[in-house]
Amino acid sequence: MSTFIQLHLLTCYPPSNLNRDDLGRPKTAIVGGVERLRVSSQSLKRAWRTSDVFQSALAGNVGVRTKEMGVMVHKALTEGRSLDDVLRDQKTGEGKLPKLSDAKARAVAKAVAGVFGALKKPDAAKPHVEMEIEQLAHFSPEEIAAVSELVEKRRADGKTPEAQELALLRAKASAADIALFGRMLADAPEYNIEAAAQVGHAFGVERATVQDDFFTAVDDLNRPGEDAGAGHMGVMEFGSALFYLYICVNRDLLRENLGDKALADRALRALVQAAATVAPTGKQNSFASRSAASFVLAEKGEDQPRSLVAAFLQPVSGPDMLANAREILSRTKANMDTAYGLSLQALAFNPHDGEGTLAGLLDFVAE
Repeated sequence: MSTFIQLHLLTCYPPSNLNRDDLGRPKTAIVGGVERLRVSSQSLKRAWRTSDVFQSALAGNVGVRTKEMGVMVHKALTEGRSLDDVLRDQKTGEGKLPKLSDAKARAVAKAVAGVFGALKKPDAAKPHVEMEIEQLAHFSPEEIAAVSELVEKRRADGKTPEAQELALLRAKASAADIALFGRMLADAPEYNIEAAAQVGHAFGVERATVQDDFFTAVDDLNRPGEDAGAGHMGVMEFGSALFYLYICVNRDLLRENLGDKALADRALRALVQAAATVAPTGKQNSFASRSAASFVLAEKGEDQPRSLVAAFLQPVSGPDMLANAREILSRTKANMDTAYGLSLQALAFNPHDGEGTLAGLLDFVAE
């Protein structure tokens, strides 16, 4: 049996636009027949894996997701830079390594990129597009190292890589983000990696109200009496809510994906810390909506996982919404555990009332 780590988080966000739809409005969802604010799981995972919390905790064990690895290879070869410098956008090593012609570098780049997906069609208006792949591919550190090694070989002789040199894909990788969130390669399914973490869409526990913010900006060089009025006008939509988020991690699958228990436990700690402390980045400069979780219920055990979303089918209201939401969530958990005979270990982290610590939460999920 697998051990599952389940997290239930309540996080309050002030007026904000954390995750926009195609019209620029905050995303919403109908839950219990009532419209709520929503933040997609894709937005959350992107914010977590690119955060300083995640990157620093797992330095050297984080992948790169891109369509442009072929373009990066081409830059490295034509600009006399290492692939690592190009990926990190560093110019310090520019011109220090041997360069290849555009044609030779393009041949190498297309050969490498083609390993990870179907190449885009040439476009005279976009000279580099034929070195890109159609869909995003998530490259592990081992695969990036293999590509870098091949780049240096071809830098030396300028030859197009042969078939045996293009065995760049790795079934096992030390990339914690790939192990957690999975990888799909449509053209090489044998190298797909099943996600160990399942992340729900966060939604508001209360009825949603999306509001309009009409704003103006004044031209600093306006002269009173000559240029009265705004230099710019616009409308920005926003909302505020207490969000419920559910996360489930198959700890055994995470360890299997990484092949390293210590690294898997470090990845799990980083994920939980990021989920509790990192906010989505949408419109942060306009709203400063940086919030940490006000309540986290962590569960651990071999029982079949289940969300506690039913706790919030009825919108939560009242003067102390957070306390009401905590009470409803805890009561729903207790009732479901009794009804289904679940025997989960549980830990409640309640920073709003000063109960528990983040360190204690991380120790609980990783022990």
